[in-house]
Amino acid sequence: MLTEEQVLKALETVQDPHLNKTLIELGSVKEMKIKDKLVSLKLAIAEPGTAEQMALQQDIVNKVKEAGAESVGLRFEKLSDEVIQKHGGAAEEEEEKSLLNSDTTFIAITSGKGGVGKSTVSVNLATSLAREGKKVGIIDADIYGFSVPDMMGIEERPKVVGERIYPVSRFGVQVISMGFFVEDNSPIIWRGPMLGKMLNNFFNEVEWDDLDYLILDLPPGTGDVALDIHSMLPQSKEIVVTTPHATAAFVAARAGAMAIKTDHEILGIVENMAYFESKTTGEKEYVFGKGGGPKLAEELRSEVLAQIPLGQPVIDEEDFAPSVYGADHPIGKIYTEMAQKVISKIGK
Repeated sequence: MLTEEQVLKALETVQDPHLNKTLIELGSVKEMKIKDKLVSLKLAIAEPGTAEQMALQQDIVNKVKEAGAESVGLRFEKLSDEVIQKHGGAAEEEEEKSLLNSDTTFIAITSGKGGVGKSTVSVNLATSLAREGKKVGIIDADIYGFSVPDMMGIEERPKVVGERIYPVSRFGVQVISMGFFVEDNSPIIWRGPMLGKMLNNFFNEVEWDDLDYLILDLPPGTGDVALDIHSMLPQSKEIVVTTPHATAAFVAARAGAMAIKTDHEILGIVENMAYFESKTTGEKEYVFGKGGGPKLAEELRSEVLAQIPLGQPVIDEEDFAPSVYGADHPIGKIYTEMAQKVISKIGK
């Protein structure tokens, strides 16, 4: 059985990249949990939320797995100024303006597989929260499949002033996306560390207005970007999107399991494409089956926040936004109720 002593031994050679001292010398290990070869660590480092943290966390994961762990969960916080100064670093005179150091509530929208409408849920939850008077931002963190600007009808690009990027605002929502920085819809062929650096830039180099909520439209599944988000945002909330189909719900359970293992709070489940309602008869047809959302909620010990039917927003050619439902649209009203539930659950 893997012991705490073995984990600490494995970390003896791992150094903080900014202080060039080992994590053991710095007393970086603040919490450790070991269960069935799953190791969960809370670590204090000199500069969390940086690109260097990406390389550090990979080194830690490799070392701990070599010691016998099968899975490693990491959370990071900042070392105290006293410890940083003691070991040759300089305490920050003023804390860097970053979302990671703010009171913003992060809500990650995730799914087990693509094609379930996760981005549609993201943009409509964001716009519905804005209609409720909240200051909202959205990061299109689906780096390979960015779609938020097109879905919201955004044609302009963010402004860059000095070293700061100013997000584009649409429907009262501040938006940043990889799509703004790619020409001609070119494919992204970056690997994990570069993706992590881009996400870090979105948190630290974007001049967000004081936000109540930041929605993160994550890629489907449990790959590099999802892992980076879980490491960067130890206090994130999550909403898992599925369809009623049993297979989609089964796959989505993996994304929910990742949230639970990294101590993220699951706010609830959204069952998208839950049914089709005939305008003529009012009859509901369950095109993709029934029961996937409630079954997933039961498995993850959560609740169904909304069951959203198949539908099409009313397209306004003068104010084009092909995926955003108006407040008076029947599906828009469902998103309004969902936003109100989210506000009530979070309490702000």
